[in-house]
Amino acid sequence: MPQIKQFRLPDVGEGLTEAEIVSWKVKPGDTIKVNDTIVEIETAKSLVELPSPFAGVVSELMVDEGQTVDVGTPIISVDVDPSGTAPMPAAAAEIVPSSPSEVETPPEEGATEPGMVGGPASGGRQSVLVGYGPRTTEAKRRPRQSVASGTPVAPATTPSDATAAQPAAKVLAKPPVRKLAKDLGVDLASLTPSGAGGVVTRDDVLAASQPAAAPVARAGARETRVPIKGVRKMTAQAVTTSAFTAPHVTEFVAVDVTRTMRLVDRLRSDREFAGVKVSPLLVVAKALLIAVRRNPEINARWDEAAQEIVLEHYVNLGIAASTPRGLVVPNIKDADRMTLRELADALAELTQRAREGRTQPAEMADGTISITNVGVFGVDTGTPILNNGEAAILCFGQVRQMPWVHKGKVRPRWVTQLGLSFDHRLVDGDLGSRFLADVAAVLEDPARALVWS
Repeated sequence: MPQIKQFRLPDVGEGLTEAEIVSWKVKPGDTIKVNDTIVEIETAKSLVELPSPFAGVVSELMVDEGQTVDVGTPIISVDVDPSGTAPMPAAAAEIVPSSPSEVETPPEEGATEPGMVGGPASGGRQSVLVGYGPRTTEAKRRPRQSVASGTPVAPATTPSDATAAQPAAKVLAKPPVRKLAKDLGVDLASLTPSGAGGVVTRDDVLAASQPAAAPVARAGARETRVPIKGVRKMTAQAVTTSAFTAPHVTEFVAVDVTRTMRLVDRLRSDREFAGVKVSPLLVVAKALLIAVRRNPEINARWDEAAQEIVLEHYVNLGIAASTPRGLVVPNIKDADRMTLRELADALAELTQRAREGRTQPAEMADGTISITNVGVFGVDTGTPILNNGEAAILCFGQVRQMPWVHKGKVRPRWVTQLGLSFDHRLVDGDLGSRFLADVAAVLEDPARALVWS
């Protein structure tokens, strides 16, 4: 007899309440092992791949791609005993399932389910699926009907009765097609499948939806509505909290970075930096780290609950990154302890993961100070909003040739604009100005880093 287990959407360790099903990595009938990746979800912060807690055969994908569901919602069911060889319980002869496809919920605390990782842990804690936090809700086994308990069992049906009671055949369609049909209000059961094996295709749904319009922008439409969710929703909440909590102040300075640009050219041809991208941002990051060491009070946060200023003795350097999913600010852990080559490698890895949408929640947590590079968009400067909980953020503008007075003569020089936004509760104008001037001094003459190191 099949033993069907449901996998419920977990909290992946960031306190989320919901997530969107982006793409399924399995389909009904697939055989999976414990910790095989089964689905990719999008939370308010990142894309996360979820591993299976069960080994067995996929019975059903219970949520369509593109659908947002609450934590704890069943999303997939797995037959953990497809061969029917699992040991039966002691009172198996008395157990009558309510239906052949009865779905069991997780057993009482302390029990280990067939095909499930874990069991009771020492100290009273329940062991959990690798990669997730402890379960805080108590799950109970569904009560079963039993002959011994006096619960009547329905009489056997005749073949004609069974045929009459049999549900209609399930429509074959992939989750994205099901979602499209739902969005367009198309009944899948009313369609004639054109796909191989009787599968309803996207074209079938679109054809059936005519002349109804799809929920997308049309030629001449005056507006398009986009749901606020995922990273966009999280960003909106974070910047609103920051803007209306921390009193922002922004200062600016123009810097001759001709020597920095020459240094970048030399590093690109240096064999120590072979295989890694070297950009002006790398030198800006290093200059910021040197300035933090000279002005440690700027690497701080405001603890409202404790009424304390917390000085951080490490630098988790955030780099604002524009991605197809929106703005994210992952950070390089302990960037102040890295060599220039190590910092270059970390920057390359961070930006690559951000572009691919693979930034994980842990990479965006516990930042202490950040850089936003608006120069890549051809912008000179800006007044960035603080990354929530941090005391300062440095804005790095485009580097371009400009007429500049150098050694008493007007000459073309490489020039950039730096802007520093800071929390005036933590950073006075004197501290902010000294910090910004130190960053500018290193960029103007990178050799100064040798003196200040």
